[in-house]
Amino acid sequence: MSSKAFVARLVGCPVFDPQGDKVGRVRDVVMVPRESAAPRIVGFVVEVTGKRRVFLSIGRVMAIGGGQLITTGLINLRRFEQRGGEQLVLAQVLGRSVTLRDGTEARLEDLSVVEQAPGEWLVDQVFLRKPRTSPFGKGPTTLARWTDVVHDPAGEQESDHILAQLQDLNAADAATALLDLPSQRMLEVAEDLPDDRLADVLEEMGEDDQVAILDALGDDRAADVLDQMQPDDAADLIAQLPAERGEALLELMEPEEAEDVRMLLAYGQDTAGGLMTTEPVILASDATVAEALATIRKHEIAPALAAAVFVTLPPYEAPTGAFLGVVHFQRLLRYPPNERLGTLLDPAIEPVRVDESAAALTRTMATYNLVSVPVVDDASRLVGVVTVDDVLDHILPDDWRRDEDEVRRG
Repeated sequence: MSSKAFVARLVGCPVFDPQGDKVGRVRDVVMVPRESAAPRIVGFVVEVTGKRRVFLSIGRVMAIGGGQLITTGLINLRRFEQRGGEQLVLAQVLGRSVTLRDGTEARLEDLSVVEQAPGEWLVDQVFLRKPRTSPFGKGPTTLARWTDVVHDPAGEQESDHILAQLQDLNAADAATALLDLPSQRMLEVAEDLPDDRLADVLEEMGEDDQVAILDALGDDRAADVLDQMQPDDAADLIAQLPAERGEALLELMEPEEAEDVRMLLAYGQDTAGGLMTTEPVILASDATVAEALATIRKHEIAPALAAAVFVTLPPYEAPTGAFLGVVHFQRLLRYPPNERLGTLLDPAIEPVRVDESAAALTRTMATYNLVSVPVVDDASRLVGVVTVDDVLDHILPDDWRRDEDEVRRG
């Protein structure tokens, strides 16, 4: 194994015990700055089973390199908490604007660490990118010693490295990674995320965290993000805001998206109407199996919604014409492509009314092992669908996303 490594390349690397069993992945590197010397590496933030992020002391690391870390096998599973004086390299250092001793400005893109003695790793060199010298391409790069650079803790910090890491994670894991950042840094990175990605991440957070991030966005940006969220998630979030700001955001949203959200806000949170999403897969009775399979195959459709096709009379957007029935995707797989959906409706699936209580709805889904349930209004029009995801979000504690392990123990 090498006695030198670049930090950005370590993020995401697997961590193994001496027997070769994987115990987690590196999510950040913890260092302690020193006034007259290069910073000392004190450990790693490692994500272990259950998405818990723990601290792995550098003294427990046997080797670094080759795209992996090997530990002594002893890892403290207490959740990582940053101490005073510590810095997270990925979250707080990389991307920062710095100045070389000769006055040249640059951006710190990576840094190397070297082993000075067994268990003692120090920052050695920094990999810098200078400003562009032409309108095309990136600026030139250079390596420098840590001590050859003037480090301003308040210097502007770009988020490229963190954004790249979040892009590789699913939405739930990206939400966890974002929440693990220091509060100010979390808000800065959230502002740099594209609207659709931030919407996906917000949907996986608890209400308090959602509100904190939305409060940091301007109204125009917040409305753009809400437009990208599932209507039921957007409605839940707006319901947590002061009425005046909630109404202002609804006015700024796209009219069709705002209409769906307003409809959901009209229902009680403990009812089928309050839990449902208004964007199920809806087709006509004369649509074919081939059309249905092509529709549910689309990447943007969530798995729980892709489990069934709902058949109605026109119009085919909620609220629809009269609800006719449901065809589950397994049934679609058993019939030829030209078979009409109207002949495949499942007679055992009965819709629920918008005012059905969440408790009764949950019992129905559990009794009949349902992934989703159609919701109709008094005129028997399909207005939405409640999925198992919606029910789980409703019955789990409010803070389960942030601290699921403590909730289980409590």
